[in-house]
Amino acid sequence: MKGDSLKKILILFVLFTGNMLYAQTKVNSLLCEHLVSPLGIDVPQPRFSWQLSSSTPGIKQQSYQLSVGTDSLGVIQLAGNSWMLKGKSGEQLVTYKGSGLKPFTKYFWSVTIVDNKGNKATASSSFETGMMNQQNWRGSWISDSRDSKMKPAGLFRRSFLIEKKIASARAYITVAGLYELYLNGQRIGNHRLDPMYTRFDRRNLYVTYDVTSSLQPGNNVVGVMLGNGWYNHQSTAVWDFDKAPWRNRPSFCMDLRITFTDGTQQIVSTDKQWKTTLGPLLFNSIYTGEQYDATRYIPDWNNAMGVDSAWKQCTYVAAPSTKIVAQSMVPIVDAELVPSKEMKKFSDTSYLFDLGRNIAGVSEIRLKGVRGTIIRLKHGERLYANGHVDQSNIDVHYRPVDDTDPFETDIYVLKGEGEESFRPRFNYKGFQYVEISSSKPVTLTRESLHGYFMHSDVKPVGSIQSSDSIINKIWSATNNSYLSNLFGYPTDCPQREKNGWTGDAAIAVETGLYNFDGITVYEKWMADHRDEQQPNGVLPSIVPTGGWGYEWGNGPDWTSTIAIIPWNLYMFYGDSKALADDYDHIKRYIDHINELYPSGLVSWGLGDWVPVKSVSPVELTSTCYYYADVMILAKTARLFGKEKDWVYYTALASKIKTAFNRKYLDTLNKVYGKGTQTEMAVPLYWGIVPDEWKALIAGNLAKRVQADSARLDVGLLGTKAILNALSENGYADLAFRLASSRTYPSWGWWMVNGATTLYENWKIDAVNDISLNHIMFGEIGAWFYKALGGMRPDPEHPGFKNILLEPCFVKGLDSFSCYHDGPFGRIVSSWKRINNTIEYQVTIPPNSRASLILQGKKYMISSGVYHYTLSNQNEIIP
Repeated sequence: MKGDSLKKILILFVLFTGNMLYAQTKVNSLLCEHLVSPLGIDVPQPRFSWQLSSSTPGIKQQSYQLSVGTDSLGVIQLAGNSWMLKGKSGEQLVTYKGSGLKPFTKYFWSVTIVDNKGNKATASSSFETGMMNQQNWRGSWISDSRDSKMKPAGLFRRSFLIEKKIASARAYITVAGLYELYLNGQRIGNHRLDPMYTRFDRRNLYVTYDVTSSLQPGNNVVGVMLGNGWYNHQSTAVWDFDKAPWRNRPSFCMDLRITFTDGTQQIVSTDKQWKTTLGPLLFNSIYTGEQYDATRYIPDWNNAMGVDSAWKQCTYVAAPSTKIVAQSMVPIVDAELVPSKEMKKFSDTSYLFDLGRNIAGVSEIRLKGVRGTIIRLKHGERLYANGHVDQSNIDVHYRPVDDTDPFETDIYVLKGEGEESFRPRFNYKGFQYVEISSSKPVTLTRESLHGYFMHSDVKPVGSIQSSDSIINKIWSATNNSYLSNLFGYPTDCPQREKNGWTGDAAIAVETGLYNFDGITVYEKWMADHRDEQQPNGVLPSIVPTGGWGYEWGNGPDWTSTIAIIPWNLYMFYGDSKALADDYDHIKRYIDHINELYPSGLVSWGLGDWVPVKSVSPVELTSTCYYYADVMILAKTARLFGKEKDWVYYTALASKIKTAFNRKYLDTLNKVYGKGTQTEMAVPLYWGIVPDEWKALIAGNLAKRVQADSARLDVGLLGTKAILNALSENGYADLAFRLASSRTYPSWGWWMVNGATTLYENWKIDAVNDISLNHIMFGEIGAWFYKALGGMRPDPEHPGFKNILLEPCFVKGLDSFSCYHDGPFGRIVSSWKRINNTIEYQVTIPPNSRASLILQGKKYMISSGVYHYTLSNQNEIIP
């Protein structure tokens, strides 16, 4: 509640203690490297974290003991043989500093805490190491010796004999390209599109599987199908993926380690004993689609019944890079089955399916038909007036060399033996509609086709609910777009590009972290940044890249991801590892900009992308982002005790601020630049406005918005700033008017016109820049938490150790509720209007606290559930 919203207020403060009966404190949510019992980690010093739960208010952790070892019983008894740590603090994130971890070893760990009531609680978990060192690989890199232009995917198999009783078995596989792994005919795991996209000639990822239950006494067969992915990009588009320096025929390396009950081991590795042939997957492109001929299916190719006498011997190939590390992150999965909402029949060879919502993923079709019948599945986001799929908004950057690789289109040739199904293995698309064209008549029903919503399997950690249906729809659409653009790295759109645009991700990072547990994806992506950074500090505008993006689209307004992403991970998780890993890279990046622009004013960047009408100077916005990056570096330097760097970069930030305000602050008219929304909001948001000018600039920003009929006039960078700049400076009501607007240009305008995801352009009928599933305007998803819920991490006590709470009870909204599951547990901020009062409830998890501000009055509260009643009567009742 700020500004004029409730000047006369009564605060009836009631502490709700809940059930005062004794409630035992518990330890839960044990994570290693931010994962649940991970397999195959490589880090020598893994991180451990946990949470407390208790219904008793004010519970705090007074001390803890952590034990790590190979004996499960021993660690529970606090007798770990690898590491023991005792701490007299409320710390719930600890980095391992014990003896060296051994490869291929299962470790157990236990934590015992004592709370401020004297209660003890213990919980345990486990993790398992992988290779730990590249020299531990036994397998060789193998391929089928085909040319990179060869289109059919390769199949690989190896038979082996097991003659002892199995205790455990693990498969370790790294691939240049994509793969599916099979043992005795069964596909292993539920991951999709493994391994994750990296700069293949600099870093490759491997995945670990527990395959104990997939093996059998006697004959066994391991099978692998390889896909192109980003490694062998055969489709052609403006980003030159097909010209990547690493491009080659897919290859892989694998070790299958089998441990027997007598302690001995058998290792089945990639070598010349493997055989290969071409399979029925005739073409696969991560960018366009797949083509599969079921008449060429090879029965039993991946089990012991198969006959491989005609298969060829594999060939050894060079490893794509010298760095192979564990893929320690959540996988991509088929997260949701989406049934078709409607089906339209044009003829007995032409159908249209509508999923009713826009998703990223694949479609699966089930049908019967004559052998050799060709089925084409064309995907898109829009329809022409005649009801057929319109791809004109998503294929504009595709540059096909012929008609054999249609965009977002799969081709399936029927086997003709009863009902059969097809779903792509090595591709995903962005779509709502699927148009089916058949070379011969087929009979389809609405149930014949459904979609799979695919994305990185990030756990939801936040939710909002309000009395305004449009706000709820915007939040849902924002999350759908965020997930649609999370495939092991954050992308801009799932159809036209699938590129890791840095600017889009920097804008949306808070939205992502309020709503999803995405740290493992972001840490992987920051490693991609380090791979891509040039020696002089320059970063490309898309990460990873095959070489495109160093010449266009980069600059501080976009490539600030190198600083902004690690800083936000620190804010949300209290984990400084990403900052530590990237520290020297942030320095190199900033030092290069300082060399290029010694005045402190930076004209390098894309600027306020896709604005409504007003165009802001690139120098204004890029300099604000440069200032933000330098401030992050200065604060990080102080965090790590690098005092010289702190002094130097604090001075550089001051220099930038002075130069910026000298040029752009119009002291006469009390505006920045020409006084447009972006020119005013961006400096306010990034803190480059002098303190004594903030109120004046914020007031004039509000006047500018009102003069614009309370409508947005911003592009991408302005969108990040506008709502926050208003709500943080006393104009939350006006910010809410913008956020909840149903008229053009607004998020609500998209919703009332049927959007289920966010768009790339405010204009729904725009000719260019009109993907219908973009995350770049997604900051609003974070603003709901920050303004309406008033929930923010405290930079002085990050990771929500201390929660900053200052909810805005805006006019026009009857109720709002949000929660966020932070490192210490669930935080709830909820309010509703009842007659002339506002009922506000807040929940603070154990071992944390909050600084709550209501109408300028500050309350320090510890863990528990609290209720407040606010009224507009001019008195205070004790």
